[in-house]
Amino acid sequence: MKAPLSWIREYVDLPADVTLSALTDRLTMLGLKLEAVTNPADAVTGPLVVGRVLTLEKEPQKNGKTINWCTVDVGDANGTGEPQGIVCGAHNFVEGDLVVVCLPGAVLPGDFEISARKTYGHLSAGMICSAAELGLGTDHDGIIVLPADAGAPGDDAFDVLGMDDPVIEFEINPDRAYALSLRGIAREAALGFDLPFTDPAARDTPAANADGHPVVVDDAAGCPVFVARSVSGFDPTATTPGWMATRLEQAGMRPVSLAVDVTNYVMLELGRPIHGYDREKLSGAVRVRRAAAGEKLTTLDGVVRTLSAEDLVVTDDSGIIGLGGVMGGETTEISETTTSILVEAAHWDAVSMFRTGKRHRLTSEAGKRNERGVDPEITEAAADRVVELLVELGGATADAGVTVVGTPPARVSITIPVDLPARISGIDISAETTLAHLRAVGCEVAIDGDTLTAVAPSWRPDLTDPYDLVEEVVRIVGYDQVPSVLPPAPAGRGRSEAQRLRRRVGTTLAGAGLVETISYPFVGDADWDRLGLAEGDERRTALRVVNPLNNEEPFLATTLLPGLLKALARNVGRGTTDVALFETSLVFEPTGAKAPLLGVDRRPSDEEWASIEKAVPRQPMHLAIALTGHAEDAGWWGAGRLASWSDAIGTVRALADELGVELTVTATTREPWHPGRCAELRIGERVIGHAGELHPKVCKAYAVPARTAVAEIDLDALLEHATTVVTGPEFSSFPVAKEDVALVVDADVPAAAVEAALREGAGELLESIALFDVFTGEQVGEGKKSLAYALRFRAPDRTLKEGEASAAREAAVAMAAERTGAVQR
Repeated sequence: MKAPLSWIREYVDLPADVTLSALTDRLTMLGLKLEAVTNPADAVTGPLVVGRVLTLEKEPQKNGKTINWCTVDVGDANGTGEPQGIVCGAHNFVEGDLVVVCLPGAVLPGDFEISARKTYGHLSAGMICSAAELGLGTDHDGIIVLPADAGAPGDDAFDVLGMDDPVIEFEINPDRAYALSLRGIAREAALGFDLPFTDPAARDTPAANADGHPVVVDDAAGCPVFVARSVSGFDPTATTPGWMATRLEQAGMRPVSLAVDVTNYVMLELGRPIHGYDREKLSGAVRVRRAAAGEKLTTLDGVVRTLSAEDLVVTDDSGIIGLGGVMGGETTEISETTTSILVEAAHWDAVSMFRTGKRHRLTSEAGKRNERGVDPEITEAAADRVVELLVELGGATADAGVTVVGTPPARVSITIPVDLPARISGIDISAETTLAHLRAVGCEVAIDGDTLTAVAPSWRPDLTDPYDLVEEVVRIVGYDQVPSVLPPAPAGRGRSEAQRLRRRVGTTLAGAGLVETISYPFVGDADWDRLGLAEGDERRTALRVVNPLNNEEPFLATTLLPGLLKALARNVGRGTTDVALFETSLVFEPTGAKAPLLGVDRRPSDEEWASIEKAVPRQPMHLAIALTGHAEDAGWWGAGRLASWSDAIGTVRALADELGVELTVTATTREPWHPGRCAELRIGERVIGHAGELHPKVCKAYAVPARTAVAEIDLDALLEHATTVVTGPEFSSFPVAKEDVALVVDADVPAAAVEAALREGAGELLESIALFDVFTGEQVGEGKKSLAYALRFRAPDRTLKEGEASAAREAAVAMAAERTGAVQR
């Protein structure tokens, strides 16, 4: 909302010592957010005067352009009193018109200096200005033609144009619709400086009578009040006076014609949107109703709109003539021949206005105000003000008929404890201060002991509950008076068990050298193809987002690998060759059920709520890991080692050990892993994920290095079996017995299976087991491999006797032979 300072001063007598800065600061503290302050006069220096065009000669040029060679009377402003010769390319003026002339020596916005220079065969001494050239608008098509009574040649044009009048622009919150008017902003200024306020809506209006234009309202909830006034004998050639045109432009609106400009001016002045009809084009009574679905209306912007049954419309006997509260129709539009005008000032339901505007994607100054809530008690005053201006400026005659249908909605009454503002804000606010400030904002207040009842003013539909009244009191006292007191923190219980476990996961992985990354949870069909997922793979069944950020990624992720591999590719692409990443995030697994579409007018029934919950997808927490480059760097200490599939498995196993979970690892095949280098990770019989080397085709598809290792597990499943109690290792002071064993097995037998058999067979004396060598070759035979394990035996309470360790070793070998067919070398 743009508000010229001079217009604000018409309704509140601001003292001279109240500077522009002080005014904007105080209004900001009251809740009107300052957007900008502009003063066109600051951007123009030098002589800018009123001129009268004495002669105008059109001169066609070789380039096809026609210029006007003008002589302009600028009085004594040029120091000689002689007419000024000026070349002008605009054609929207004639001899005798008053124009704005910028004389040599002036500087226009953009540091454009005006000087006398030869052009088109003439010495042009100055410039006849357009609004855009003076920074008053964007119209480059024509120069400014002043009203005939604007002044005499040579007069200072700054005052004539209202350029030395700062314009304050505010960002108005949706709940402060009253501030979308000079009435509202001036009221706030008066409130801020405790000054008297002159209400422009306070006027005597004629009573309703039977002589007015007939109006029928079928939907009183959608249109509680409809006021109609009319004028006759309006002069359609009457022009908008300069002062009104200037104020409209200052407020950001373009002057159109006197009749239209008057309605816009009153809307800016009072905040009440007004619509004018050409009364000669009306047929029968005006009626307000809901549209029938499929009805059509051509609005003033020339768009044919198909209406909804929820739209409020204005009709006559010929059909729909306007979209109520939003925009009028073409058939009854005021034109350059209109002499009889019907003025409509109606109050519309704000929710209906908002929905209609959104439904038709139609934004108008009237709709912007109606959808936020306008004062319902000033409809008669607004209509009367329009009639007054049409009579005064357009030579019209006010008709005797006055139509008023309906009554304004009742004001809201709110009861609060007198000390509520003080208790909520922490400021020492007395009861007297609370009462005074609520009355200052327009509330009618009555006090009864320790409580008060405030009736909200008609222009404040946002005041509906006790804390709205608290805000009104505190904003006047000053938000800067609210003490900075840190509230006492209640005693906490620390992190929950789930939080502690997740923290241990992140700490363990970070300690292993991995870096956490966060990806968007969106994927597309291209990701499934890059991963090589078969058509029937369950991971392809995903939820589609209705309004995706990217149309190529419309699904919620069922696996974390696409996002993690893209992050890996970005790092590698920027020169980081050794990368170890992990991500923990939810994945979304559809249930196949559909949620019912319910209204907002009631709470869902138990059955409906159950069906909604059934449709909510499963959202387990997953963990994904990606490794590429060196797992161990090379240096003076020796050769390095590249990360491999075993590192991905080892990282998950280390995490499981940290959480106290026993993990079983077996060979398997699953996309997107390499068929011969993929491990299935289980807890008991439950599969929680997979790890291994990425398939070469997948590496190529995601532009990551060959032999990249990845893992993905169901983290929730892992944490279900985790222990929250961290126990340190137990040490025995007794000596350890070392036994090594090498076993030959078939090449496809997993080392994990052999280890499990050895562990079971060795019994409780086994302290640790480690695979330290894998050998293949002629010595062990084709299709065979040799696995060498280091077994360590120790008793916690005694020294082992001779033969105990070897007996345990033999038992372990026997079990491995039975389970896996192992033969000792």
